[in-house]
Amino acid sequence: MKRTGICLIAGLLLAALPLVMNAEKVPFYYGHSRELHASVYHQEEDSGIKEGDMYFLSWDENVDAVGYELEIAEEEGAWDEEQPSGKVVYHVPKVYVPGIMISSSALPLKAETKDHLYWRVRPFDLDGKPTGPFSAPRRLEGSLVPIHRYAPLPRPYDEGEKGAALLYPVYSYIGIPGADSYEVEVTSRYPENEDGYAPSRYRVYAGVTTLTDLYDPAPRKGTYYWRVRGLDREGHPVGIWSLPQKRTLDVHGWTVGVFGDSISHGGGHLSFSPADRAYSYESYLSFPVVNLSQSGDTSAMMVERFEKDVVPFHLRTVLIMGGTNSLRAGVPAEEVIHDLETLEMMSYAHGITPVFLTLPPINPASIARAFQEPTAEGWQASFRRVNDFIRTRKHIDTAAPFEGMEVMPPSLALDGLHGDWRAKQDMAAVINEAWRSGRPALGTS
Repeated sequence: MKRTGICLIAGLLLAALPLVMNAEKVPFYYGHSRELHASVYHQEEDSGIKEGDMYFLSWDENVDAVGYELEIAEEEGAWDEEQPSGKVVYHVPKVYVPGIMISSSALPLKAETKDHLYWRVRPFDLDGKPTGPFSAPRRLEGSLVPIHRYAPLPRPYDEGEKGAALLYPVYSYIGIPGADSYEVEVTSRYPENEDGYAPSRYRVYAGVTTLTDLYDPAPRKGTYYWRVRGLDREGHPVGIWSLPQKRTLDVHGWTVGVFGDSISHGGGHLSFSPADRAYSYESYLSFPVVNLSQSGDTSAMMVERFEKDVVPFHLRTVLIMGGTNSLRAGVPAEEVIHDLETLEMMSYAHGITPVFLTLPPINPASIARAFQEPTAEGWQASFRRVNDFIRTRKHIDTAAPFEGMEVMPPSLALDGLHGDWRAKQDMAAVINEAWRSGRPALGTS
């Protein structure tokens, strides 16, 4: 759904396609990504960083934070947990992951062995305002991990975790000092130039971004590898490639798939992507699923890609949640219902049982605040119309936990669109209960 040194809203918009009131175009694409925070990287420009000149500093994740403020300071007696230190030697106002890469040139000489230096973090909200006190100061000595490879650091991702099997992968990493953008490369085989910076002969896709999440626009099946390198303002390599990360997605062995848009793809709370499992309802399910969702999809787009993205997996059941993007962009409910009926027919034609998921409410004010994008008038009536239709089919009522809410409260979806971890847990609980009760009783036909 958080990345080092990022400008929150700008980064979100860079990952976006414009919201349109037209069923033929894609509405706002929520990529959960952020742009690099200039103040962090420009201060180290032309620093001549070499391998072994970097350290990695990490801390416990706060799932209710949009990001963190980091400070490294000299010991000064009593620390005020509500106020910045008076002897700061290194300060980053916005960090969107629970960790950061720091160049040695940005710290006092031999900072890793100076026992008078301490570090602490505190969470902030959508407006960048603190939402809690600073953590207790900890000695910098022993906290810094030397990094001997001048390359972005891929974030850990266990594809064996519940709900982690993504047809449309997201590549997430921690940026490096000195880089203004990043190039992600996907290869069909392990790259032949592990310690270089040139493209691999096995490259099948590459994308350049100023963000530290890259959403792959193509479905990936079988075994492939990805890696990332930094680029300067002119597009020249900064350091070398990160170590290749292996990914595998087998089309065989799955009985249940999830098919939808970004709500099902994963992420939330503005700064989390599908790489952050707490913000994907699939991670809370009691049974294994393959995630065939794609961020930004309209119901019409789901119809268009059903044959190539769903059919090859030979599923018995597909959980379908679609239409939110269409309805909030002003597409009539009748068109969305027609698309859902088409998906239903296509599923049965391929021997797949479709189970629809009802649409949770959204919050136009929160969407406008987070994305500066409008929501079509009459969206509530359209949502009711579509959900009423869904309840006449085999379905699971994932909108039930939010019944009686005119809009989704910020406490459950900060951006008004993508449920945060609590909302995703609530949705998963409803699905699990329906599954426990028996698939034939999932709905009416």
